[in-house]
Amino acid sequence: MNAVPGAFEKTPGWLDWQPNPSKPAFVPPRGAVDAHCHVFGPGHIFPYAPERKYTPCDASRQQLVALREHLGFSRNVVVQATCHGTDNRALVDALVHSNGTMRGVGGVDASVSDAELEALHQVGVRGVRFNFVKRLVDALPREPLKEIARRIEPFGWHIVIYFEAQELPELFDFFVSLPTTIVVDHMGRPDVSQPVEGPEFALFLKLMREHENFWSKVTCPERLSQSGPDYRDVVPFGRRLVEEFPDRVLWGTDWPHPNMKSHMPDDGKLVDFIPKIAPTEALQRKLLVENPMRLYWPEELG
Repeated sequence: MNAVPGAFEKTPGWLDWQPNPSKPAFVPPRGAVDAHCHVFGPGHIFPYAPERKYTPCDASRQQLVALREHLGFSRNVVVQATCHGTDNRALVDALVHSNGTMRGVGGVDASVSDAELEALHQVGVRGVRFNFVKRLVDALPREPLKEIARRIEPFGWHIVIYFEAQELPELFDFFVSLPTTIVVDHMGRPDVSQPVEGPEFALFLKLMREHENFWSKVTCPERLSQSGPDYRDVVPFGRRLVEEFPDRVLWGTDWPHPNMKSHMPDDGKLVDFIPKIAPTEALQRKLLVENPMRLYWPEELG
């Protein structure tokens, strides 16, 4: 699983993904889903978007499958990243070649046609992503996003939203106005130096409690932690969400971990983080199998 140089120069200072992750001690339940990961390029086949804010290292679908098998997972949900913009070709290529083991979250704008949405649905796209992280994207106008939300609703798709905790007060009312299931990336990126009972995370818990169409990914401790690779300061936040909302949480690796500068996580160690936030077999099965299957492969549940 060696990293392959891309056709574009990677953003300086950003690390390549770990080529030799450890074998996790935690064995995922049969049918486990990595519900948040990406494919990047390869850039000479699927060029990165001209308007991108960063250029990642290449990370192909073949390398993603090799990682999945190494970690003991069965399926992936591939999320379109901002470096590919609304060009979903790399994502579609991964889905088409997955033999049904991958679903996707695409990137679209208001110009997308109904025929394009239908084509994305046929290959396995089941949602769209709205990114509100200002260092990664320009400000998104809200009315076109509402129109996209209205148009994807008949397909049964959901919306993935990515924001940072300090932005939630401004975005709260807009988020709850959206008509579909909403999945929040990375626990809303809380400041884990603050108490889990503090006002910032309390607002996110309020969002989850009062609006049952909201789900959360308990992902990316490596982006949130200030304690280092044991990620112990992230555990209370992830565990609170898993235990309070066991039917509305998802987990994923975030491979190949774009934008990392301080350290590149070992994906095997990220898998070993799972039982710290989902301490029972029942919670682990909901997090890794039942919830992602219900959201992405409902047709297989009978």
